[in-house]
Amino acid sequence: MAQDPRLTQIRAAMQRRDFASARAILADWPEAPALLAAQVAQLSGDIAGEDAALNRALAENPRHVGALLAMGDVKSRAGDDRAATSYFRAALNQAMTTQQPPELTPFLQRAQQWLAQSSARFEAHLRDKMGSTAALPRLSHAIDLLTGKTQLFLQQPSMFYFPGLPQRAFYEREEFDWLAEVEAATPLMWAELKARLSDGSDFRPYVETRTDRPSPNNPLKDDPSWGAHYFWNNGEVVDAHAAAAPATMAALAKAPIPVIRGRSPMALWSLLKPGTHIQPHTGMLNTRLIVHIPLVTNPDCALRVGPETRQWEQGKALIFDDSFEHEAWNRGKETRVILLFEIWRPEINAGEREALTRLFEAIDELEPPAPGNGF
Repeated sequence: MAQDPRLTQIRAAMQRRDFASARAILADWPEAPALLAAQVAQLSGDIAGEDAALNRALAENPRHVGALLAMGDVKSRAGDDRAATSYFRAALNQAMTTQQPPELTPFLQRAQQWLAQSSARFEAHLRDKMGSTAALPRLSHAIDLLTGKTQLFLQQPSMFYFPGLPQRAFYEREEFDWLAEVEAATPLMWAELKARLSDGSDFRPYVETRTDRPSPNNPLKDDPSWGAHYFWNNGEVVDAHAAAAPATMAALAKAPIPVIRGRSPMALWSLLKPGTHIQPHTGMLNTRLIVHIPLVTNPDCALRVGPETRQWEQGKALIFDDSFEHEAWNRGKETRVILLFEIWRPEINAGEREALTRLFEAIDELEPPAPGNGF
């Protein structure tokens, strides 16, 4: 099909920067390409005409990335940040699903920068209007979610979900009155660990391939870089390990560890060698919390649970809900070892604990849990 000569005339006028002539041609050509009309209006400083032309382009193709970006720019120049935000986000989301021409890359990058700056302005406005109340922890978190500063993470256990529990990634040490005694035993537990490490042999891998199950999809499977030395495993005490670590066993006895046949207690030294990264994953259920007592660590080790990242400090417990997505890494030069065990969530009352114990034991009569997964 031959090209409409009016296209050539308009492009020639634009090259001469004769926008009046280009607009005159468009005035007598209502079916002209919408994006071309928008470009002429933009170069002419006609923001209303540009808006109308882009609306026509998006009516024809609501997912046109170039038109979405251009409309975002129009709304930004008009001072309508909320509308600009919606168009820029739509453009970036669409660009992630389909391949875009390279010439759009700088415009997509500019949209990302604009969104970041707009979010910062919006947050500053909100916190200024809220005054000191913006520092309230839950309100501050809500503002961070609203402005996109942080991501919403929720419990997503892979096996069993118990409803009605608070969505908390981390718990604080001061909330557990028994914990100080466990932490106080750190020097004795470290001495027992040091004796175990001195023999030079690796711990068994934390993730092991089973002959009666499909191979786990985990890059650290059968790799002692993430190692485990169990004291209790699936409810059974490991006699030799327990006998060699009496201080560790005494400390564990102070914690509210569940007793569920075939599942719990579960307690171990968890080892992470330098350069090892435990990829993001979620635990099996949300009825427990995981406790870490760091025995040896370094400043380049960290644990992310949901949106928050914390470092281990020797002798100071980290308590978290592993049904949130979490990951850990050791980017230092020294091996990290923690005492890891599970406890009942404090919000689950005695009657519910008894009922859950019966439920899990009934489940396991038909489907025993995999070794090392706890309850």
